[in-house]
Amino acid sequence: MSLSAAAVSVVLGPLPLSGRRLVVRLQPGGVAAPAWPTAYQPWLYLTPPHLALQQSPHAPLHFFLEDEAAGQTLAQLSVCETEDWQAARSPWQAPFGAVQAAEELPTAALQAFLEVAHQQLAQRGIRHLTLRPHAFAYQPRFSARLTQVLTQLGYEVELAELNMHLPLAQSYVARLHPSERRRLKKCERHGLRFEQEPPLLLPLAYDFLRRCREEKGQTLSMPLERLQELFQLFPRQHFLYSVRDAQGQWAALTVVVQVSDDVLYNFYPASPLAYNFLSPMVLLNAGLHAFGQASGMRLLDLGTSTLPTGLNYSLLQFKRHLGGIPSLKLTFTKTF
Repeated sequence: MSLSAAAVSVVLGPLPLSGRRLVVRLQPGGVAAPAWPTAYQPWLYLTPPHLALQQSPHAPLHFFLEDEAAGQTLAQLSVCETEDWQAARSPWQAPFGAVQAAEELPTAALQAFLEVAHQQLAQRGIRHLTLRPHAFAYQPRFSARLTQVLTQLGYEVELAELNMHLPLAQSYVARLHPSERRRLKKCERHGLRFEQEPPLLLPLAYDFLRRCREEKGQTLSMPLERLQELFQLFPRQHFLYSVRDAQGQWAALTVVVQVSDDVLYNFYPASPLAYNFLSPMVLLNAGLHAFGQASGMRLLDLGTSTLPTGLNYSLLQFKRHLGGIPSLKLTFTKTF
């Protein structure tokens, strides 16, 4: 157990469960490290260093479900309060957050854990809580159980999105739509090549991504300084990949995040409109698929196709043509 963590935390419980003595540790402040080892591998966005980067107006609240007899942390939830103290959400600044737990955690324990968190938040004056978990493809069985528990606890689905992914155990080319297979061969005929770029090119890459987004009337979700910070703090989880044309110019570019040992996330893909006739994104995803497969990963997350104005149908169709498999990504809200 971490003595520094234990010194600032409060243990609540035991929970009203038969057969196991479980407690909830409430750990306020910037320190997000659990007091006991976790019975699961935390997603990158739920690790203490990444949680520390999510700059909310107030110090976050970290809830940990603990099995004291086993000396294990079985689940976690970190929430951040809004400036007016009336609402909270998880995550604050990340693609997803909310609850992560051991796969075999009983439903009753998961529900009791959340009920304790709700009670603590309500006592602080929180009236509205928003949770955005990972897509179902990451942990299908746990996502289904979490959805069931949240529904029973009075949550509503605020946003339902389709998240697409590629299964890395299967052939990339075999899953391609015939039209995309022809485009992949066209890229190869024109001398396009997939490359990993060094992080020192991030300023140039960021400008490239920004211009590509502007062509489509879109913006980037984070400043260059934040992107550089992520590469510096998590060098083994952030990659810059490109497709260059025969002259060595960028035809496509993306920032890739290794979310866990078995999940790769295509986070910031972009390509200029001038290269649409070649569709270099097909080759870019082919390279990412090969990298993930060679690294023993399970899936390549292609993300959602949601814009502020609604569903981006053309992007969703493109991901389907890549062989993408849909899964739900839900955002839940609860009013106390």
